Amino acid sequence: MVEGIIGRKIGMTQIFDEEGNVIPVTIIKAGPCTVIQKKTKERDGYEALQLGLVEEKPKKHPKKPEIGHFKKSGSPVLKVLREVKYKGPVEIKEGDQILVDIFEVGEKVHVVGVSKGKGFQGVVKRHGFAGGGAAHGSMFHRAPGSIGASSFPSRVIKGMRMGGRMGGDRVTVRNLKVVQVDKENNLLIVKGAVPGANGGIVLIKKGSFKAKAS
Repeated sequence: MVEGIIGRKIGMTQIFDEEGNVIPVTIIKAGPCTVIQKKTKERDGYEALQLGLVEEKPKKHPKKPEIGHFKKSGSPVLKVLREVKYKGPVEIKEGDQILVDIFEVGEKVHVVGVSKGKGFQGVVKRHGFAGGGAAHGSMFHRAPGSIGASSFPSRVIKGMRMGGRMGGDRVTVRNLKVVQVDKENNLLIVKGAVPGANGGIVLIKKGSFKAKAS
């Protein structure tokens, strides 16, 4: 059984259930993916599948080693590769297609993506500091305050929360419920938000359990 698939975030919208309740959802174009390489315990020390996301435009100007790597699976050189866990008993070979139908409605999934980059930010936005008074004479509005003692230890302690680059981190959102599976258009609709900007690459993994049918 394949434990995941590569997708591209389309965006957020909302749908209505049978009772008329609004459900915020994210639409993901999940797959199709081609199995580029199969990792085995005997050769690699672990079992996994290297998947490539099939898109309309293949990679431009691929290198010779890339061409040789993809030639084994009979696939053109793809831009996006990810590894996912694989467990039998169904035998999967290099060159096989992995589609969105590996997921079911009501199933829980984990979605991994890269969060939006916010650039260099101060401590108020980056860490939620309260800041100082807003009056004109305050002179302490959004500053971090003391970052360490002078006499001892006379240095800034590691891990001190300060201003810096915010966002652009690998984020995993766990246990999102699958609301709809559109096999014809390779679309997966999950309840809630998914990390990253629209058009960003995400990895959808199977969760630890399935939700009860409602």
